[in-house]
Amino acid sequence: MALSVGTRLGPYEILALLGVGGMGEVYRARDTRLEREVAIKVLPAPFAADSDRLRRFEAEARTIAALNHPHICTIFDIGQFEGRAFIVMELLSGVTLRDRMTSSRLGPDEVIEYGIQIADALPCRCSRALR
Repeated sequence: MALSVGTRLGPYEILALLGVGGMGEVYRARDTRLEREVAIKVLPAPFAADSDRLRRFEAEARTIAALNHPHICTIFDIGQFEGRAFIVMELLSGVTLRDRMTSSRLGPDEVIEYGIQIADALPCRCSRALR
């Protein structure tokens, strides 16, 4: 069930639905404490009742929060409010890679550039895992 515009999750005010995926809904929201716009990923209520899904959702937040890289969004907060688990993260503008790929064919230079950006973010996680 999508949250309505104006709904508050603690200090975060929902402004708009950005998208829906397999593990939740993503919203544009306003952080009323820091006066900035953020993205909030909300785990659907039925999933939050499933301890395994809730554990994976929280593990996702902890994993991303441990990373610091320009090609990985920053996690600001995690919480639960009225039975809804959520992750608050950096709001990024632009189109998704999926949307970009479906709007027109990627040229070789674009494929290489996107590949470099994705690969550049990977060593960050791998080097931590090996320590």
